[in-house]
Amino acid sequence: MTTNTTNLINFVFEIANKLRGPYRPPQYRKVMLPMTVLRRLDCVLAPTKERVLKEYEKLQARGLEGEALHKVLARKASQGREHPLYNISPYTFEKLLADPENIATNLTSYINGFSESARVIFEAFGFESEIEKLDKANRLYLIVKEFADPRVDLHPDQVSNHDMGYVFEELVRKFNEQANEEAGDHFTPREVIRLMAHLLYTEDEEVYTPGIARTIYDPTAGTGGMLSVSEEYITEQNPQAHLALYGQEYNEESWAICRSDLLIKDEPVDNIAFGDTLGDGETGDGHPDKTFHYMLANPPFGVEWKPQEDYVKKEHKELGFNGRFGPGLPRINDGATLFLLHMLSKMKPSPETGGEGSKIAIVFNGSPLFNGEPGPSESNIRRWIIENDWLDAIIALPDQLFYNTGIYTYIWLVTNRKPIDRKGKVQLIDGTRHYRKMKKSLGNKRNELGDEHIEELTRLYAEFTDGATCRVGPNGEQSERICSKVFDNRDFGYLKVTVERPLRLNFQASAERIERLWQETAFINLAKSKKRKNEAEMEAEVKAGEAAQQRLIGILQKLDGKLYTDRAEFEPLLKAAFKAAGEKLPAPIKKAILNALSERDPEAAICRDSKGNPEPDTELRDTEIVPLPADIPLPLPICYDKDADNSQLLDLVRDHCEDYLAREVLPFVDDAWIDHDKTKVGYEIPINRHFYVYEPPRPLEEIERDIQSLEGEILEMLKKVTA
Repeated sequence: MTTNTTNLINFVFEIANKLRGPYRPPQYRKVMLPMTVLRRLDCVLAPTKERVLKEYEKLQARGLEGEALHKVLARKASQGREHPLYNISPYTFEKLLADPENIATNLTSYINGFSESARVIFEAFGFESEIEKLDKANRLYLIVKEFADPRVDLHPDQVSNHDMGYVFEELVRKFNEQANEEAGDHFTPREVIRLMAHLLYTEDEEVYTPGIARTIYDPTAGTGGMLSVSEEYITEQNPQAHLALYGQEYNEESWAICRSDLLIKDEPVDNIAFGDTLGDGETGDGHPDKTFHYMLANPPFGVEWKPQEDYVKKEHKELGFNGRFGPGLPRINDGATLFLLHMLSKMKPSPETGGEGSKIAIVFNGSPLFNGEPGPSESNIRRWIIENDWLDAIIALPDQLFYNTGIYTYIWLVTNRKPIDRKGKVQLIDGTRHYRKMKKSLGNKRNELGDEHIEELTRLYAEFTDGATCRVGPNGEQSERICSKVFDNRDFGYLKVTVERPLRLNFQASAERIERLWQETAFINLAKSKKRKNEAEMEAEVKAGEAAQQRLIGILQKLDGKLYTDRAEFEPLLKAAFKAAGEKLPAPIKKAILNALSERDPEAAICRDSKGNPEPDTELRDTEIVPLPADIPLPLPICYDKDADNSQLLDLVRDHCEDYLAREVLPFVDDAWIDHDKTKVGYEIPINRHFYVYEPPRPLEEIERDIQSLEGEILEMLKKVTA
């Protein structure tokens, strides 16, 4: 960020402080954002203002009015522009100040004098109501006067579109900070966007072909930073590229700022749709039938998608893979991966199917790397992406890099047009030490990427080398570290197998165990009536049940109190006792009695079912994570449903799992077995584990010396205070 840009931001905030009183600090944005946009447009149109007014008078004299007038005026007043931008009111900021008594009316007239594409921007801000409030509070003239100051010259010759993007994003960041916005709702630092652009367009020679036409899309466009930086990056190296920018944004302020930026650059503002990308109906996908060459996004992470839940689940259930959310849905408290699924649905067909393919760069927190159990969750989303060979690379970024959150973040690169050498592979890059400390923090942002860090991370990606090293570390504290690793796709898959151990019980008809029968549901229900209307019948049924309970207890009390360690021996004795007493033993009551009279006993005989198979002990049940076989082909032969049939998968992995059991489990518990019917497939990407380097703690003597030194300093400070 340049010194001029910083000074401009500080000056605008000085103006904002003049709103104190009628506005609280979190409300300053309602005035300052539309006024900044208005001043920018005022400066942009100043050179052609008189020509536009003269042309307007001529057209009126010819009797043109309404839509016809504006169509002609758009052609004449916006010469050289494809998308009209003009203002037919006689006012400028200077002329507004010349009539202080009518400044509110004149300012409204000034805004209404803009061409339609600009008027929509101020409607999105809801600025007309703020004009009235400012006027009543006797602040309107003051604010307009401050913005008319020569120091707020926002003409593109003075403040480039690139720098203006910084201005808007820094204003929005500070206003968010004042409003105590949640951490998940943050803006992407420009150096992170530049890194994403470097990675996305590296090794992609087609985009630098003169005259090439390409589309770029951001489903969470914000103020348009990712679109703008992408455009700048490509056109710097290929000025003849024809780029069409598309996006969608649900926040009206951000949407208005993004549209104003495109309007000033003479780009189609209608390509930026307003609405909820994940929603339905009028607020849903703003580009439902379009696909794009390049896509970038920084979706809100750690944010619930409950407002969109009904529509997303309906689409998932009814459309499956013909919709956007086929493989599964994430947890309700973090919908970030839904945006990636949305972007995947907008990829152009791959080169293998005769298409051009697409590339995606998206920022996530750590959750999408590992959250979700095997099945239709984040795990299945990862599985779908990896087994289709779309995951290209993941770059781990430093913490404290974003304005409103200090967590670690990750750039995912996803594409359906991998070059030959990358097919079947995924590259992981550790960029967590590629940063420098900022001289002054901005919110939670205390670290930043320098040009050298962006170049180094881009080089690592381009070279695609397993085991590549860098000298990394902040502020000169550098060490040699492995920063790039390359894996096969299957390395991220695993089998979640259920390991069972046999149920072993002893049985005893002791007074203590018989008393436990009163805790068994089936036994309790004997004395509950199912009658609901006749009170006498209800009472009779309850009494009959209580009598049955006492008879059952009486039978059990007559059994000998011997301890039996084999259910096959005790169960016939129980049946015989009930038969001798002339009492039936229904299956639910039998189960309740066996539960009450039994205790787990590792020395007891194994309990077996009617076929002689061991019964599993649910309390000893465990799961093991088994890596996929090294030679297993992808995609795996199992569907994405919750209860998917895994029989075909078992044909490929049964022996592999049994070998794992013999090697890793049976040496410790020799009676265990795998219930293969419960085997499931999961995928996770433990990037931090792959780059972990053990660092031994400092020697105790060194720590003790530091503590003693600190104690001495504290004592000296206390002496000065008490002196």
